[in-house]
Amino acid sequence: MLVGLGLMAVPLLAAILTALLQMRILADTGQRIIVEGVTAARASQALFAEIASLERTARLFNVLNDRKLLELYRSEDERLTLTRDQLRRHATAETQRTLDELGRLQAGTRFVVLSTPASTSAATASDLSARFTQLSVLVEQVAQQSNAEVDAQVAALEAQTLHARQQLLWVSALLLPLALLAVLVLTLGVGRPLRQLDRAISELGQGTFTNTIAVAGPHDLERLGRQLEWLRQRLLELAHERNRFLRHMSHELKTPLANIREGTELLMDGAVGELDSSQREVTAILRENGIKLQRMIENLLSFSAWQTSSVGLEATEFRLRPLVKQVLENQQLTLLSQRVRLDVRVEDITLVADRGKFRLILENLVSNAVKYSPKGGTIHVRARAAAAQLVLDVADSGPGIPAEERTHIFEAFYTGRAARSTAVKGTGIGLSVVLEFVSAHNGTVEIIDGEFGGAHFRITMPIGATTGDQPVTTVAKPKAHARAA
Repeated sequence: MLVGLGLMAVPLLAAILTALLQMRILADTGQRIIVEGVTAARASQALFAEIASLERTARLFNVLNDRKLLELYRSEDERLTLTRDQLRRHATAETQRTLDELGRLQAGTRFVVLSTPASTSAATASDLSARFTQLSVLVEQVAQQSNAEVDAQVAALEAQTLHARQQLLWVSALLLPLALLAVLVLTLGVGRPLRQLDRAISELGQGTFTNTIAVAGPHDLERLGRQLEWLRQRLLELAHERNRFLRHMSHELKTPLANIREGTELLMDGAVGELDSSQREVTAILRENGIKLQRMIENLLSFSAWQTSSVGLEATEFRLRPLVKQVLENQQLTLLSQRVRLDVRVEDITLVADRGKFRLILENLVSNAVKYSPKGGTIHVRARAAAAQLVLDVADSGPGIPAEERTHIFEAFYTGRAARSTAVKGTGIGLSVVLEFVSAHNGTVEIIDGEFGGAHFRITMPIGATTGDQPVTTVAKPKAHARAA
């Protein structure tokens, strides 16, 4: 994959380096033209000024006949020579010839001024004036030639810029298909294995360990796929070990629990003698906690069996209201001890579903509501039919479910912060069992806000025997038995 990225980057790097080189050449050329143009313009202006100063000094000498003016003339003539030499170093051949002619005329004028006495004839003065005029003409010609040279260099720079632009366009036109081809090859070669990895990671995150992870593509991605496959197998082994442990422990606990419950029932029935009120109260506590423990063990067994997909749904026809009544009666002692009131509004609906698993759904939701309801609180149980769907609501008046815990409460063995401070403890798999069994009936579980003060769970599932991918066994119950339910 790294080699592919390198191949894709080569055309782009080539285009970038070519563009940088062209920009560097154009920038250097432009800078040189600017420097030479400014130098030539300043030198031309200096020539004009120095020739005018020479002419003024020569005229003053003819009028004043002061020898100091000759020294001033020599100094100004030397400055003119230096300026001319400076301009000659950057000039073209034509401009150099003009400057040489300017030098010869300058030397002749210097000889005339320095060798001729002051106050000479008008012919001499006219000759000097003609010489200075010719010097000015030559300087003007030098300035025009310098400007023409700068214009020519600017035109050459423009042509060079146009050529570089065309060259970059051609390079881009050649390299762009190569870059697109490299991107296409890399996308096809990497996109599919990346999608495979994404799907595999999503399945692992959702707890699905049955699909083998096989990634075909670059060596790096294939190695990552093999590591994910090893992780999947390890997680699958851990899941099997956990479920096996839960099944064994649950079965081991059921036998002594059955003996404890049987002994408690014998005590309640007075098999070993009548119990006084205190003894009966203690026995009732033992009976109540035995029922709780039995419910927890059933949750563990149901969760373990469902995780290993060893059981299906046994759909039967039953009435909802008697089932709700039975579940609430089993919770009666806990409700009395917690002084929790019930608000039950259940329509007389006949369902076609797995009665045992639906009973566990109700028991876990009611048990969860009891666990979080404060003393003197109210638990609301509502059930109604809506367009061939059962809508079951179970809500409490407790603290509710914090937003940060809502994505975790249906995970197995997860207990929220509020559960750690309640007097009634649980295993943390009740809501996980609810979600599994509701999903098996092709239903949904929602957390509703605003209608009640505490946690509010709403289950929506078909009234008929419509299920998901789990196996369904439909058992027809006698009508008399259905009415007795």
